[in-house]
Amino acid sequence: MNWRRLSLVPYRVRLLLRATFVFLMVATVGLALSVLQQEKQLSYKNYQINFQKTREQIAATLRHPSGQLALLNPAAGGGAALHPLLLPFAALDFDDLQKVQQAVAMSGCLAQYGDNGSLCVGIGNNPWAGGFIYVAGTFDSALLVPHVRGDQVLDQAHRVTVKVALRGQVYEWIAPFEESTEPQTPRSRFGGMRGRLTGFTAADVARAKAPAVKDFRGWIWQNPHCNQPAGNDDDSRCARSAFFSLRLPIGVLQEGLFEKRRPVWPPEDLHRINVSIAVLAPGDGPPLLDSGKGPSAPPFSLADLKPMLLPGESLQIRRVAQNDMRDGSVPAADMPQLVGAVDPEEQSWHVVTTLIRHLPVDAYDVPLAAKEIITTPAGSYEILLKGDVRSVSKSLSVVASRLAWFVGAMLAALALAWLVIEIGIIRRIKVLIKRANDVGERVRTARGFSEADLADLRGEDELGVLATGLHDLLRRVREDVERENFRAEQERDMWHAVGHEIMSPLQSLMFLHGSADDQSHRYINRMQQAIRVLYGRASPSEAFQSSELQVTEIDVAAFLCHVADNAPCIGIDQVHFNGPDALLARADEYSLEDVVTHVLRNAERYRLRGSAITITLEAGDTGATITIHNQSPPIEPEMIGKIFEYGVSDQAESGANGNRGQGLFVAKTYMAKMGGTISAHNVDHGVSFVMNLRRAG
Repeated sequence: MNWRRLSLVPYRVRLLLRATFVFLMVATVGLALSVLQQEKQLSYKNYQINFQKTREQIAATLRHPSGQLALLNPAAGGGAALHPLLLPFAALDFDDLQKVQQAVAMSGCLAQYGDNGSLCVGIGNNPWAGGFIYVAGTFDSALLVPHVRGDQVLDQAHRVTVKVALRGQVYEWIAPFEESTEPQTPRSRFGGMRGRLTGFTAADVARAKAPAVKDFRGWIWQNPHCNQPAGNDDDSRCARSAFFSLRLPIGVLQEGLFEKRRPVWPPEDLHRINVSIAVLAPGDGPPLLDSGKGPSAPPFSLADLKPMLLPGESLQIRRVAQNDMRDGSVPAADMPQLVGAVDPEEQSWHVVTTLIRHLPVDAYDVPLAAKEIITTPAGSYEILLKGDVRSVSKSLSVVASRLAWFVGAMLAALALAWLVIEIGIIRRIKVLIKRANDVGERVRTARGFSEADLADLRGEDELGVLATGLHDLLRRVREDVERENFRAEQERDMWHAVGHEIMSPLQSLMFLHGSADDQSHRYINRMQQAIRVLYGRASPSEAFQSSELQVTEIDVAAFLCHVADNAPCIGIDQVHFNGPDALLARADEYSLEDVVTHVLRNAERYRLRGSAITITLEAGDTGATITIHNQSPPIEPEMIGKIFEYGVSDQAESGANGNRGQGLFVAKTYMAKMGGTISAHNVDHGVSFVMNLRRAG
């Protein structure tokens, strides 16, 4: 397995760059999600706070008399017909201005009619207060014209006409204003004009001396000041506000009170009782107040609670069932459900809304609901308010949908930058690395050298300059390799020619000195062996390294003694041998003689003039040690490890003088092939070369 191909080192820059962009994209999305989650948590807490505020506001509104009025009259509408409302009071103190004004104002019963008029029509919530309908209202008028008591003509005074229709019967009254002459008490003192509204049955008005209706009661109080700030209070024509209250006796309702032990109250047909009221000025002019025109602003109703609800919230009001021993059980009743309106203009992406909805938030899955019990004189009502947490996600998604464009733009910018770097840089780096690896692979596998084609990667940017430099470098390398191959081919041809020309004379010399006792025979064999080693090789170093030696057992002592005796024959004098008479070791005799000869020649070159060269042989337990010592200057420390390399020589122009720097290289190569070693050491008064061989046996 090629572990180099499995390593991530060649790809770490690209991986780091890509991981950086992935991290930036993930961080951008993660930051957006984190912000959304925090905003959702804050929005949910705010929604809980607002939900509680809505609950408290609705409960406070319904506990107010105006809210109780809406609870007691859930079906009340703002139509043109006027129907009595069930008041949150047992009855109205109609003859006390302050009390009746306070009651109708707090209950919100007054409905606006026109610009300056208002009306409130209702019945008390206690049936034993009598079957009366109460009417209260305001209107603007000039100074009231009273009716003279006993005068049969009623249209010359301010008057109120009332008409009530229910259960097939119609009650109609005319009540002219009669100014009161009774002194006012300090508690009920009123500075303006006041008086009674005496009720007459409309059918009896035409008869002489029509009797007044005993149970019909009414009062009018007119403000003494003009409505206009600049008006003159003494001017009878300036408009003044007036307040009136009536108690209408309804015989049908009074009779129904005595039919059962506990009558049904309020009447079941309360919403079908039609009341018409008009306030008329003297003469035949238009009415000052007319209920037939319909209210311009109806009183408070349960539907007015809807704007208080947050989007998606629902409000359910339910009348609680009651069990009374006197009147039996009152069944529970549900009123129409109110749901908070959702703004249709708020648009959001469904995907963003779904994503926000799935973001984890504490207690988000717990339903929000609140229950309140509102007690009224007519019964208890259960108020159930339910929250809609989906509105939190939807409202947040509206904002998030706008921010999604910004996050998307950031991601698109990162993706675009990544794409540009991938195409413009990383792809070119990959191509450059691949082609450089192909060149290196060819060189390593000795398949020759071919220049990579980098023309398409060259340019003026950083990578283009790098590709141009690499292209020029590879071209120079290719040219150098071609020159080296040409030189090696010439050298090989030279060696072939030299070897061919030398081998023929050596063969002739072998026949002339064929006797084993002839000293020349030995040197001719060494020459033939050297030619065979070098013949046909591309370089001497390859020839020496690929040569094969015949390692046998030889007497190293006799061999070294013979070398020392014959050293003068090769021009080396004063060579002395010290050692045992006999010592067997494993070596190739001719190669060992070459090794010793090369060392002796180096010793001859550097020894002091007139000094001797000593060859010492020592026997070890498993090996034999040969030491060749000469007196000479020491070898430089940095050169001791290099003198055995091919071509290393300290002589200038050594090749021209026949010194190629290969003698010690050959010695080291042959010693290694014979299983031995050779090394050089600086000692006292000279240099020693130490050779170790394995002993025979």
